[in-house]
Amino acid sequence: MVSIPQVDVTVTQSIAFLIFAGPLCLYVAWNDLRAMKIPTWSTDALALVFVVVGIFVMPFSEYLWRYAHFGVVLVIAILLNAIGAMGAGDSKFLASAAPFVALSDTGLVFYLLGAGLLIGLLIHRTARAIPAIRNLVPNWVSWTETKRFPMGFAMGPVLIIYLALPLF
Repeated sequence: MVSIPQVDVTVTQSIAFLIFAGPLCLYVAWNDLRAMKIPTWSTDALALVFVVVGIFVMPFSEYLWRYAHFGVVLVIAILLNAIGAMGAGDSKFLASAAPFVALSDTGLVFYLLGAGLLIGLLIHRTARAIPAIRNLVPNWVSWTETKRFPMGFAMGPVLIIYLALPLF
């Protein structure tokens, strides 16, 4: 029997955040596959979801501390972008997603992110090698990209999975 990890997200937080963040995460995954870009408006909207929804579903002191998550991840992500380890959109997405993650769940989220990136890479590379799949959306930029991977394809679903864990 598989054990679902316990997270420091309540069911109320899970539902409230997923209603608004879930569609944005799916959009980020799709658009990164299609155009190899994560639009700034989508990362700004994700951050705004936390700002507006978080105040209603979290204890105020915890809500305020989560902004530190944004700052820390933003600095790290900017450095990773500067050395070419990830794109600017990926950096903005990670920073905007960081406040949704409880500090005590950081290890789990790193695990989910690592697994998600590996699984996403395998799915993407397998799909692009199959002409029938590739021909469904022949103009996707990610099909022809050889050095970069659309990390939003993995990062969006990872945030959805993390936020959905309390529902199981």
